[in-house]
Amino acid sequence: MSDLEAFTEEWEFLLAALPAVDLEKSLREAGGYKRRRAVRSAETLLRLALVYGFCGLSLRQTAAWAHTQEIAELSDVALLKRLRSCWNWLSYLLGAKLAERAQMAPRPGSSLRLRLMDATSIRVPGRKGVGWRVHVGLGLSQLAIDHIDLTGPEGGETFCRFPLQSEDLVMGDRGYAHRRGLAWVREAGGHFLVRLNWSNVPLQDEHGGPFDLFQALRQIRGSQVAEYRVQTVPQESEKIAALPARLIAVRKSAAAAEKERQKILREAARKKRKADPRSLEAAEYTFVLTSMGEEQLPAAEALELYRFRWQIEMAFKRLKGLLGLDQLLAQDSNLARSALYAKLLAALLLEDLTGKFLSFSPWGFPLPGPPAQPLANPTSAARRDGPRDLGCAEA
Repeated sequence: MSDLEAFTEEWEFLLAALPAVDLEKSLREAGGYKRRRAVRSAETLLRLALVYGFCGLSLRQTAAWAHTQEIAELSDVALLKRLRSCWNWLSYLLGAKLAERAQMAPRPGSSLRLRLMDATSIRVPGRKGVGWRVHVGLGLSQLAIDHIDLTGPEGGETFCRFPLQSEDLVMGDRGYAHRRGLAWVREAGGHFLVRLNWSNVPLQDEHGGPFDLFQALRQIRGSQVAEYRVQTVPQESEKIAALPARLIAVRKSAAAAEKERQKILREAARKKRKADPRSLEAAEYTFVLTSMGEEQLPAAEALELYRFRWQIEMAFKRLKGLLGLDQLLAQDSNLARSALYAKLLAALLLEDLTGKFLSFSPWGFPLPGPPAQPLANPTSAARRDGPRDLGCAEA
């Protein structure tokens, strides 16, 4: 079934996957109702937004589809005006859906909620450089997106963009290894596990003395997993105190180290500058920083756990490849916001429809209303009430 067929034939089931919100009330409060002519309900507007944002149709094609399906009669210009004004409402619905997912309990036997953070860039046709940046949190236990933040190209990667809970263990790549974000995690009562560059987080030994990262790395032999008790250097300008942590490192294989060095050399050549010798040496190692104690997360397990960070890369690949996240036709900023929020909301609804609901019932959707009451056994009833005329001749 194509994406468009899903919104044509499975619409009632997709609606059932929405969080329990009042569509009409929320649309009015978000200022999305400018004129009711042609689009007479919040449900109709949501359906148009999801089809336009998710199915890759132009405004004209979406209006033609709505006419064919007898959903609404409006021009592409009229559709543009309505979609431009509803991005805030779509953002609210997406947030409500994500909040619903965030209530999922962690795996039994573990108090930690494992979460992966990453961001991806989206280009807008006709413009140079990054148009938008989507920041995503992924719950590792359920492999489900639990938070999305949409920014312009200026929005950098940081844990500060994500709401955190006590007992969260958040993982990020080197883009998230900054003292402000790490402090944000600890202030929320969570823990971090991040990969480091040699320069982005200055370290001290656990007593506040100097710590030579490269000297420590050079001591690693073979496949040994090394561990050092360290702390981050305080950042007095932003009132960030030292954060106790563990540096865990392992030497890469010769092939993996050479691959990383070639990547660094290519990037330096592209920017017409000389590669930093320290970057070339650091390419021989993988090293991560975590705030968790050894009794909670042994060093080897920390490295194994970080390997699972590729799951969020797969989530982005799925969003971009299968769901067309990077296929953004809109150039108007408000229309682009509506398209992105609609695309992400539709992805979650379809994921729930094909995953959660289908795994629980063969008919593929949740039944509305209270649980059905058991019916009396018709054979027993017939015996109790005597023979009935069922329209059949007696033998």
